[in-house]
Amino acid sequence: MKVEQQKYIYVCSDSLGETAEAVVQATVRQFDAEHVVIKRVGSIQNEEGINLLMEEAAATGGMVAYTLVQPELREMMKAEAKRLDVGAVDIMGPMMQVFMDTFHDIPSRRVGLLHQMDEAYFRRVEAIEFAVKFDDGKDARGLIQADLVLVGVSRTSKTPLSIYLAHKGIKVANLPIVPEVKLPAEIYKMSGRRIVGLTMDAEHILNIRVERLKSMGLPPNSKYASLQRIVEELEYAESLMKQLGSRVINVTNKAIEETAGIIMNDRVG
Repeated sequence: MKVEQQKYIYVCSDSLGETAEAVVQATVRQFDAEHVVIKRVGSIQNEEGINLLMEEAAATGGMVAYTLVQPELREMMKAEAKRLDVGAVDIMGPMMQVFMDTFHDIPSRRVGLLHQMDEAYFRRVEAIEFAVKFDDGKDARGLIQADLVLVGVSRTSKTPLSIYLAHKGIKVANLPIVPEVKLPAEIYKMSGRRIVGLTMDAEHILNIRVERLKSMGLPPNSKYASLQRIVEELEYAESLMKQLGSRVINVTNKAIEETAGIIMNDRVG
């Protein structure tokens, strides 16, 4: 691939740069951006670091997304972007300014607050370990300990959603629904508000299961990937979810982040 075919986006931060990179990644997904190269440059602490970064961005015809806490560094970045004619986006600055104007508060301006090993950090670590331990109904005792239990038929994104929610500090167990297997007694002792049922259009599940079998080198025409079987599983799952009093979310064509947002908003409400 020739260099001129590539589009460079520089992610700059006085900390790790994860916040800015997450915004950039979400943006890039909206485009046919096969040749985008994202370069993360963290721990920018002085004007020299900004100069070097902006010179490289100018040389490659790239753009810059940055999260800089110190106002003097943000001003330096704006000045260099104007001087070198480099597109630059301040991810955090406008939000901080509006917060200050609205609530008449002053930021601490300490670098890396997002990654302090505080109580929230340890809660996330504990939640991730919990999600792994109690994935796919491995241990029914986890159902009682969980903040939230996800139930659904196979391939409805229970595991990735559990891990995503764990990163938000929520202890999640998940439980597969299979017509031939009784649900553990523990699930019936829980409030329906702590249970979320995941469902999906039958044809969508069929496509996912067929691809899953192919990736495992198994014949795609097994009962597991039969439309009739999938419909039966979904009907059985629907009846159980009603019995449990759980909220049901159809996750067809929904991103994990979107489903997680629905669940977290419901918990807050």
